[in-house]
Parts: sequence; structure tokens; C-alpha cells
Amino acid sequence: MAKSSSPKPIEKLKYEQAFAELETIVDTLEGQQNPLDEAMSLYERGQGLVKRCSELLEGAELKVRELSGDELSELVAGE
Repeated sequence: MAKSSSPKPIEKLKYEQAFAELETIVDTLEGQQNPLDEAMSLYERGQGLVKRCSELLEGAELKVRELSGDELSELVAGE
């Protein structure tokens, strides 16, 4: 019996998972001649992964700012 190869929903991926999958998609699109429909599907998935990574990074930055309070501002201003 063949395994289902449907990818995990993007919104359930952790940052590292989304980034690793995005790297794989970029390598595939750059290195292979894919049928147009497959290339478009990969591109669309890649766009979703970019958005997910961005959201997760923004959330982490917000959390760091909340935890650091004014200390983070002082560190950045002191550079």
C-alpha cells in the first residue's frame, strides 16, 4: 500500500520545519525541470512557507521585546 505523501498543513509547522521545507522547494525549483503545474504548486507552497516563517519570527521578536522590556532598546541604542 502506498504511503500518503500529502504535506503537513503549513500552520502546524514549527519554524525549523517550515524553513527546511522551503529550502527543499527552492533547491527543487532551481535544480530540476518540473512540469508547469508541479512548479506552480511548489511555488505556492513556498509562498505559504515564507509567510509562516515570517509570522513565527515576528512572534519571537515580540516575545523577546516583551521579556526584555527597556533592556533591549538600551542594547540596540548603545551599539
